[in-house]
Amino acid sequence: MLSRHSTLKGALAAASLTLFSAGAYAEMPAMQLDGDVEAGKAVAMDRAKGNCIACHVIPGGDSPGAIGPALVAIQTRFPSKEEVARQIWDPTVKNPEVVMPPFGKHGILSNQDFVNVVEYIWSL
Repeated sequence: MLSRHSTLKGALAAASLTLFSAGAYAEMPAMQLDGDVEAGKAVAMDRAKGNCIACHVIPGGDSPGAIGPALVAIQTRFPSKEEVARQIWDPTVKNPEVVMPPFGKHGILSNQDFVNVVEYIWSL
């Protein structure tokens, strides 16, 4: 006969598995990725919004960071704009230890700001 402790332990393990498999790597919702490059640049450079410049070297940016990779030659590094969007939406999918926050998944950016940033990054 199972003890109450064993039953509770099993239930917690099952709940954890369900929680992390369903929610931890939530897929990016379907959306049109036709944004505005200039609006995306403004968000990427805005320290109160996207703040991409804090961690990445971006052409034309002032006081760039050196934590993340330089945002140059994006179309040679990513096969599609959708891949760039997925990376910005939730970078933990490819690297759970990454310090970049999941801008889309956590709602850090509005959907419009997100789409605009994707368009801007794709243009680099």
